[in-house]
Amino acid sequence: MYGSYSGRVRAGLSAGAAATGAVLLLAGCSSGGDGGDDAKAPPLSQRPKADVPYWVNPDGRAAREAAAYAGKGDDKNAGLIRKIAEQPAAEWIGPDNPEEQAKGFTEAAAKADRDTLLVLYNIPHRDCGQFSKGGAADGDAYRTWVDKVANGIGDRRATVILEPDAVLHLVDGCTPDAFHEERYDLLKGAVQRLKQQPATTVYLDAGNAGWQSPDALFGPLQRAGIAEADGFSVNVSNFYATATSKDFGTRLSAKVGGKPFVIDTSRNGNGPYTGGGGDADENWCNPPGRALGERPTIQTGDPLVKAYLWIKRPGESDGACKGGPKAGDWYPDYALALARDAT
Repeated sequence: MYGSYSGRVRAGLSAGAAATGAVLLLAGCSSGGDGGDDAKAPPLSQRPKADVPYWVNPDGRAAREAAAYAGKGDDKNAGLIRKIAEQPAAEWIGPDNPEEQAKGFTEAAAKADRDTLLVLYNIPHRDCGQFSKGGAADGDAYRTWVDKVANGIGDRRATVILEPDAVLHLVDGCTPDAFHEERYDLLKGAVQRLKQQPATTVYLDAGNAGWQSPDALFGPLQRAGIAEADGFSVNVSNFYATATSKDFGTRLSAKVGGKPFVIDTSRNGNGPYTGGGGDADENWCNPPGRALGERPTIQTGDPLVKAYLWIKRPGESDGACKGGPKAGDWYPDYALALARDAT
């Protein structure tokens, strides 16, 4: 439920695991480049909210994998995976029990006095039949789903990334014309519904720096409700360098009323892969040699860039390519490589 095609520059998206109940503790393990004690980063619980206000799920897949390595006495690999487990990463709300999922995540975050980072990825006709095909059965089902997510969030603090690729696929011709008007209506309605929650921030997804020019996106974003959203997101599940994404977002912001934006830095530490030649899958689907990017923070040094976020969860496969499992499943070798190559 999270690999995607998009104009030959998309990276796969991740579907979050469903909440099985509220989790109450912050992850507090130290991380080091090889599991040693000489390169530790402070755990989130020791980082001020003024730097990173987001919640870490202590029962996330990376945390469980790190614990499994430690349980086998493999301190080196446990330390590598803790680099992922200790950072706040988005929770992707699944199609089933959305209200319970949103409530569980936001309640756990509130008890830890942190904000929840959520991704909504359930638009009808999602992903043009590629790795992440699916989504709600129709427009009414989607509206009901969004309403349940909003009810689950309640008055707790949440930052929502709304529908990665949904606008992009309207522009690149991937989504059939017959579905365009409904999708614009659904996206705008989702923004409006989520903004009824008093402490919810909404970023409408706007693709990535490798996709054409901001000139092609500002009109569709306006039709999709960017004016009522808090801003937009760029580079979700992709690998473009932060400076490149910042330039793209700044140029797009100028066309949509100066809206701020967030950048997915989860896997952009080495920038995009360019060794695939003309094969698009080589560049976006589990490309080799990638690395974790900047740790999540709201201290970006740029007033337009509201945060660096880990929206794509590092370690989860982009799709069944290069030896990886299906989209969304944990890919152990890839996770270790992302952490090992991080600077």
